[in-house]
Amino acid sequence: MNWQALIPLIGLLLIIFGVGIWAGKFIKSSNTFLQEYFLGGRNMGGFVLAMTMTATYGSASSFIGGPGVAYNEGLGWVLLAMSQVVTGYFVLMILGKKFAIVTRKYNAVTMVDFLKERYKSKWVVLLSAFSIIIFLFSAMAAQWIGGARLIESLVGISYTSALFIFALSVLIYVTIGGFRAVALTDAIQGTIMFVGTLILLIAVVIAGGGISAIMTDLSTENPNLITPFGADGSLTPTYVSSFWILVGVGVVALPQIAVRAMSYKNARSMHRALIIGTIVVGFIMLNMHLIGVFARPVLPGIEVGDKVMPLIALEVLPNWLAGVVLAAPMAAIMSTVDSLLLLVSSSIVKDLYLNYVRPDASHVKVKRLSIGITAVLGIIIFIMALNPPDLIIWLNLFAFGGLEAAFIWPIVMGLYWRKGNKYGALASMVVGVGLYILSESFFPQPLGLHSVVLPIVLSFIAYVVASLSTQNRHI
Repeated sequence: MNWQALIPLIGLLLIIFGVGIWAGKFIKSSNTFLQEYFLGGRNMGGFVLAMTMTATYGSASSFIGGPGVAYNEGLGWVLLAMSQVVTGYFVLMILGKKFAIVTRKYNAVTMVDFLKERYKSKWVVLLSAFSIIIFLFSAMAAQWIGGARLIESLVGISYTSALFIFALSVLIYVTIGGFRAVALTDAIQGTIMFVGTLILLIAVVIAGGGISAIMTDLSTENPNLITPFGADGSLTPTYVSSFWILVGVGVVALPQIAVRAMSYKNARSMHRALIIGTIVVGFIMLNMHLIGVFARPVLPGIEVGDKVMPLIALEVLPNWLAGVVLAAPMAAIMSTVDSLLLLVSSSIVKDLYLNYVRPDASHVKVKRLSIGITAVLGIIIFIMALNPPDLIIWLNLFAFGGLEAAFIWPIVMGLYWRKGNKYGALASMVVGVGLYILSESFFPQPLGLHSVVLPIVLSFIAYVVASLSTQNRHI
C-alpha cells in the first residue's frame, strides 16, 4: 500500500465531499429543485463555466486513455489530439447567447427539454432520451474503468477493489450535491489538472535526459514515432482531419457540454469562459499527450496503455507529489462521471417520467426519484466496468460519435433555421445514429474517414430534405 501517494488523493476527495455537502444546502433551500439540482440555478460565473467545461470534457479518455494511445502511436497522436483546442470556443460561439436565451424562454432544464419545446414531438423526446442513455452508458463505463485503473496502479490493490472504492465515492458525492457541487468542484479540479500536468511533463523530460535525448531514443526505436503518421503509419491526413469533426466541431452536440451553455450567469461570464476555456484545454491536452509519448523511453514495455499515466508519475516523481499530480486525472474522471450521471438521471426523470408517466408528480417524489435513479445508474455502470478493455479511449470516442450523430443538427439547425421541424429532427436522428452504429460495426473508417463523418453529413441532408418536404404539415 503506497500511503505517501494515497494521502494527497484522500485529501482531494475530502475537499470534494465538503463542497458537495455545502452545495447540498442550496438544494434544500431552493424553491425549484430541478433548476438547482440539474443546472445549479443558472448562476455560473466565467471562471467556473470555463473550468467545468474543461474538466467535464477532459475526462478519463484525455488523462488516462489519450496518453496511453500517444505512448503507442508517438507524436502523430499528439497532433491529432490538439484538434480539441477549439472545443470550448466552438461550443460557446455556436450555442452561446442564443442557446442560453432560448432555453431560459422555454424554461428548459435539460437539452432534451429544449428539443421538446422546439419540435413539439413526443418521438423526438423519446429518441433523444434513449440516445443519451445508451451512448452515455459506454462513456460512463470508460470513466469508471479509468478511475479504477488509477487507484489500482497508485495504491497497489486489485482492479475490482479499486473500482468499488471509486464507485462508492462518486455516488455519495453526486447524489448529495447535484450540478452546483459538480461545477464548483470542477473549478478546483480544473486548476489541479492545469498545474499537475505541467509538473509531470517537466519531470518526465528531466527523467528522459531532455527533449533531444528523448527524440533520439524514440527515433532509434521506431522512426515513425516522431512523424505525424503514427507508429505503423495508420494516422493518414484524411483520418486525422476527419477526427477533428469528432473532437472539435461535433462537441457542440454533446449533451454534457451543451447543458453548460445554458447554465451561466450573463454574457460577460460567457466571454470570459471562451478565453479561459480555450487556453486551459489547449495547455492540458498538449501536456497530457506529450507526457504519454515522452514516457516511452523513460518507462518502456508498458502493456496496458491505461496504466501509462499513473506508472510514469510514480516513476519520475516523489510518491507524495505523484499523489498530488494524479489527483488531476482523478479529478477529471470524477468531474466527468458526475456530469454524465446527472445527465442520464435527468433524461430518465425529467424527459421520460415527468413528461409521459407522472406529469403531476410531487416535489418530494421527484427529488427522491432523481437521487434514487442516480444511485441505481451507478450500480449498473459498476457491473459494466467489471470486465474492462485495455484502452478506454475507444469506449469514450464511440459514445462521443453516437451523441454527435444524434444531436448536432436537431440542436444547431433548431436554433438557427426556422423551417426545421420535427420530421427533420427525427429523420436526422434516425439516419445519424443508424449509420453510425452500422459504420462502427461493419465499416470502420469508410473512405479513410472517421466513422462519425458520413453519418453527420448524411443526417444533415436528411434534416433539410425531411423539413422542406413536410413544410405544409401541421407541426
